[in-house]
Amino acid sequence: MTTTPASIPGVRWLKAPLRSAADDDGSLARTVTAIVDAVRTRGDAAVAEFSTTLDGVTLDRFEVSDDERQRALDELDPQTRSDTQFTIDNVRRFAEAQLGSMQPLDVETLPGVRLGHRLIPLRRVGCYVPGGRYPLLSAPIMTIVPAAVAGVDEIVACLPPGAHPAMIAGCHLSGAHRIFRIGGAQAIAAMAHGTATVPAVDKIVGPGNAFVNEAKRQVFGTVGIDQLAGPSEIFVLADASGDAEMIATDLLAQAEHDVRTRVGLITTDAALAEATRVEIEAQLATLSTAATAGVAWQDFGEIAVCDDDAAMIAYSDAVAAEHLQVHVQDPMAFSHRLRDYGSLFIGELSSVVYSDKCCGTNHTLPTMGAGRYTGGLWVGTYVKTATWQSLDERGVRALAPPAARQSASEGLEGHRRAAQLRLDRLQGG
Repeated sequence: MTTTPASIPGVRWLKAPLRSAADDDGSLARTVTAIVDAVRTRGDAAVAEFSTTLDGVTLDRFEVSDDERQRALDELDPQTRSDTQFTIDNVRRFAEAQLGSMQPLDVETLPGVRLGHRLIPLRRVGCYVPGGRYPLLSAPIMTIVPAAVAGVDEIVACLPPGAHPAMIAGCHLSGAHRIFRIGGAQAIAAMAHGTATVPAVDKIVGPGNAFVNEAKRQVFGTVGIDQLAGPSEIFVLADASGDAEMIATDLLAQAEHDVRTRVGLITTDAALAEATRVEIEAQLATLSTAATAGVAWQDFGEIAVCDDDAAMIAYSDAVAAEHLQVHVQDPMAFSHRLRDYGSLFIGELSSVVYSDKCCGTNHTLPTMGAGRYTGGLWVGTYVKTATWQSLDERGVRALAPPAARQSASEGLEGHRRAAQLRLDRLQGG
């Protein structure tokens, strides 16, 4: 259910969105079901057919060879390679720091009762790397580098057959063990169910288009997934100190991702709201990507004007935007009052573009309100936290009587016997 300003007291729209990003007539789900079922039952043959019919590419093999990897590296512009490595280093440093904050646990909760957890890297993950309308060079870095830092045994990357060679180089430099030229829903199905060529993975991560997202939804359970990501989102929270030019620029920067991108300004200042609306229209007149960004702004763009900070925060938390920028007089203090978002950008100098590209935080984030209950992709996505227990005689004496009594009251005789047996033996019974 879409939250509107009318649902939040003290909020009104200066510009309302014309459409909801969640709109779907069900045809996409049926199309993806057919693709997933075909790949599950016919494997590589079905993948080859979909590559031809959907991607317009006929391949004699799907996997990128070592020679092709090297050629992609050799053809990479030196500055692009340097920038790619810069991003990899930043993402790795942050992922290593995050992993360092996660610790195994071993605690004695009662005399003779030791409980704990282990941090166990996943064996094999599948990283979907979108081709998109542009070669998103940071995309493989964001999914593959944290997996490598986490210690995943095997990292499988899939990217559309027509992806720019620099994307192959990015997968290689980021640490992918195997790279396949398979895109769309068929890539998700292949990684989930396995084929003669593509190994079945334990978890699939990474963003993609609506078909990729729906395929992830359908294979969830057979494999784990990171999240279901819809079209990208950016919202800016601003008071009278906000800069209309800067806000408009950041909104349009995200809007050029896709015609379904959701962009918005939530502000307490009506003058800033109007100035931003005017500035967006002016910038669209000269933006080379206006064919995309302009449609996103027209269909999904919004400007909400709030009576006060409380209303602004309430509407922001209801939206739970993927990217949330804070442009107020004391942005750090204000940010502590916010709760629901994918990733937070504190202060007007902290543009989403820096995270999208190279600062080190992950750009694979929850959308469509999922920021209410989850965060984005991170090194912990690739690690299982698995508990363990170890009891000595003191622990059995403490736990067996209540466990046996509870089991008896529930009518679970087998449970009662399992609890009682160890106590009886300790007591010589």
